[in-house]
Amino acid sequence: MSAIEESLRLRAENRCELCQSEDGLSVRAVPGAPSADAEGSVLVCATCLEQLEGDTLNVKHWFCLQEAAWSGVAAVQVTSWRLLQRLEEGWAKELLDTLYVPEETLQWAKAGLGTGTVARAKTVDSNGTELLDGDSVTLIKDLDVKGAGFTAKRGTLVKNIRLTDDPANVDGRVNKIAIVLKTCFLKKA
Repeated sequence: MSAIEESLRLRAENRCELCQSEDGLSVRAVPGAPSADAEGSVLVCATCLEQLEGDTLNVKHWFCLQEAAWSGVAAVQVTSWRLLQRLEEGWAKELLDTLYVPEETLQWAKAGLGTGTVARAKTVDSNGTELLDGDSVTLIKDLDVKGAGFTAKRGTLVKNIRLTDDPANVDGRVNKIAIVLKTCFLKKA
């Protein structure tokens, strides 16, 4: 066992510093760390490591960040902050808004944000205009809303859309009902 791993196991009490699991622990250097020692690394379980280095995140697994993000360890704060940035969930965005991260630690987190993450395809409307969370869109054709028993008429304005993991779909509300809309039937308002 290396000196870094010994130090991390002592600091983390032989638990994953993100989810508290005790299984399959290993050292992960945090990209962009100011030093290559225990202060620039985290002790993580196999599940966390796989998702940290993979393309997709299991949202349910990462509820643990609600506690881990408040850690007093900078490397854990940076890792948590970066994961919360990748998660496109309301609770993750709210946690980011309330989280206090010291300025120096925040700079470290932002500097390596692109590291280990996959670039997402842009979500665009029928004209190729990029859509963002909170935008308003207009329907360009009548759409039957299955299961709700109504047709969303052409020209209907849908405010405050939310992007999804699929760039071909967005979440919105029509007639106070939350639905998924295909971007090929939308025009940015």
